Amino acid sequence: MERMALGKAITAGLRAAMDRDPRVVLMGEDIGKLGGVFRVTDGLQKDFGEDRVIDTPLAEAGIVGTATGMALRGYRPVCEIQFNGFVYPAVNQIVTQLAKLRARSRGRLSVPVVIRMPAGGGIGSVEHHSESPEALFAHVAGLRVVTPASAHDAYWMVQQSIASADPVLFLEPERRYWEKGDVDVDLAPGQVTPLHRARVLRAGTDATLVAYGPTVRLALDAAAAAAEDGTQLEVVDLRSISPLDVDTVAESVQRTGRLVVVQEAPTFFGTGAELAARVQERCFYSLEAPVQRVGGFHVPYPVARVEEHYLPGIDRVLDAVDRALAA
Repeated sequence: MERMALGKAITAGLRAAMDRDPRVVLMGEDIGKLGGVFRVTDGLQKDFGEDRVIDTPLAEAGIVGTATGMALRGYRPVCEIQFNGFVYPAVNQIVTQLAKLRARSRGRLSVPVVIRMPAGGGIGSVEHHSESPEALFAHVAGLRVVTPASAHDAYWMVQQSIASADPVLFLEPERRYWEKGDVDVDLAPGQVTPLHRARVLRAGTDATLVAYGPTVRLALDAAAAAAEDGTQLEVVDLRSISPLDVDTVAESVQRTGRLVVVQEAPTFFGTGAELAARVQERCFYSLEAPVQRVGGFHVPYPVARVEEHYLPGIDRVLDAVDRALAA
């Protein structure tokens, strides 16, 4: 085991992938000499050179478009979008080209591009820096959407994403970049949890808490607080948003009878809504209460002074648990 922060675990995962495969190329604004705004690519240009860690112009459409062409020529590009709200100029390239080329070519072409992007809030920033756009991209067929919640998953999931034949949107919970955890860097390929498999992090009997990315720590903290009052909550880390591992969630709900989904993104038309619908279809006769959703509000991301009122906290999670248990 090696102990490292989540951000540094991504750095280590990128380094391992670049060591293993010379076709892996990093691209993005200020990722080379600066090492990225969050220093996730720090030191990689020095070690691998400017032809493999490329500082690009401020042009997200150009970054993703260039990466798409490079992937068609045999490279495995990893793009960094500096902040989540800056991805929208590249939506045309992502949606109409990157996600469609494999289907358009009937499988003859693959475009193994990874788009890394900090996601969520909690760092005292403003709109365009603290948003959660996962539901927008999960709706795009041909694009995979994943997010790690721990240093261990960050290390392995970024490597699995780079190895994927399909394009992957890799969402990094920015307020968790500095949280440290143990990383087992010596696992054999068969020992690593598959990229799109959810994982039960804490067993429980009274209700299931499902979270992903930045809210997994919140769900674990809420479960610990509930345990002090005798309520045993099972916590599931979704890990992958598209494709969605409904099987693992359904098995948990069939044991507990109740489901609360926790996300930073607005609940309106969000991941929790999709999961609630799927669980209702699969577990209707196991549910003892309506599925509860906890998340952000359907408003533009607020200024830092009121950010804490926008983001879900332990009290809002436990209130949702209480509603589920009272039904």
